[in-house]
Amino acid sequence: MDKAVAITVLVALASVASSSGEVYKVGDKAGWTTLGHVNYTAWAANKNFKVGDIIQFVYNKDFHNVAEVSMEDYKSCNVGSPKALYKSGNDSITIKTEGHYYFLCTVPGHCAVGQKVDIRVGNLAPSAAPSSPPEAAPPSTPPTEGTPPTGGAPQAQPSGASATAESKAVGFLLAVLALAAAFGGITMPR
Repeated sequence: MDKAVAITVLVALASVASSSGEVYKVGDKAGWTTLGHVNYTAWAANKNFKVGDIIQFVYNKDFHNVAEVSMEDYKSCNVGSPKALYKSGNDSITIKTEGHYYFLCTVPGHCAVGQKVDIRVGNLAPSAAPSSPPEAAPPSTPPTEGTPPTGGAPQAQPSGASATAESKAVGFLLAVLALAAAFGGITMPR
């Protein structure tokens, strides 16, 4: 392998490994749901979102969706004019700038019971938006949607941190291999 090509590959791999953001699954194991009384305000409050991070909404698309809305629509649970509407059941949104990102479910009644989240990116104070209802005990009746019950409030987890660390480690190892091949430490098959 030509040394110039190997160095180019090394630089490209290093830049990809260092620029990838964290992946945060909204609601952690519970996901994006009305079951289990997930407190999305509390979930978002202990995260340090940055530009480049990915906010992942995982939900049953037969019962939920995700709408990005303005602060005013977030506060009032107005679903009439979303900036964007996602309906796949597994939506990943990359944060491109600092600021507040407001999301809610447009299914009637879901926002009112707390299925909304304010993602604060950068060094921002919390918005004046009302918080979601406090965490409560698990539901006493079986769930009515296709998602199993969560068994109570979700436990705090490092959403996506291990996946991001894993991808960075793979990128680093590929870079080391490219460097070794470039300087004769490894012979690549032709």
